[in-house]
Amino acid sequence: MQVPENAIEDFRRDGVAVLRGVFADWVEALAAGLARNQREPSPTARYHTGDGEAAFFNDYCNWDRIPEYQSFIYESPAAEIAAELMHSDSARFFHEHVVLKEAGNAVPTPWHQDQPYYCVQGEQTCSFWIPLDPVPREIAIEYVAGSHLWGKQFEPQYFSGKAVNEDINWDELPDIDAARDQHNIVGWAVEPGDAIAFDFRTVHGAPANITPSRRAAIAFRFMGSDARFAERGGKSSPPFPHLDLRDGDDLNVPEFPLVWPRDQMNH
Repeated sequence: MQVPENAIEDFRRDGVAVLRGVFADWVEALAAGLARNQREPSPTARYHTGDGEAAFFNDYCNWDRIPEYQSFIYESPAAEIAAELMHSDSARFFHEHVVLKEAGNAVPTPWHQDQPYYCVQGEQTCSFWIPLDPVPREIAIEYVAGSHLWGKQFEPQYFSGKAVNEDINWDELPDIDAARDQHNIVGWAVEPGDAIAFDFRTVHGAPANITPSRRAAIAFRFMGSDARFAERGGKSSPPFPHLDLRDGDDLNVPEFPLVWPRDQMNH
């Protein structure tokens, strides 16, 4: 699939790019997958709520038991697009992540990078954040353009503010909200079928859902040929407790199937 040149340039320069209508043919299937996921959540599913607030549902790593997710991973153009954006000759699937903020949910998503949470290190990474509802700009995810090139790994934290890995010497995330005018912060209103592609290292966050409608999305995450296993002191999110890998090992294991090129993929 031909990816617009401007999207490739945006992704490499800013660590994030918006792709309009790229997955329009997959909205119905993904919505069915999300409904199935909500009916049959995994043990890792979580509902975050404030006092009397609407739910914030998230779950991950269900792709091997939800056929709609599996079809998207293996049959949609996502892996090919990811490989082109990452400038990689291959794409390996990492995991999917459902995030649903019901109408009136007052729980924001704090500024963070994804990569320090993951058992993955590398410069060739790509997440697709795919909305299943219209998302106006005022509740859209925001990204600090260019932050994937800062050469920093910011301390991963739980929603409570407690550090995930206290024994690792992480960089301290600057207060983005206190200095918004000093950063190039980007975000977009999006529709079902659009996607926002971003590097695992790009700093991002999202406001509370203050609208009268839900905001549901599924993120599908891919890794390029330079990605390697990162030892995070036994703590990563998602957890992969059965992996028998050491720091720096190749990620050629069944948990992370090769999905591009198609003639080489494991399925």
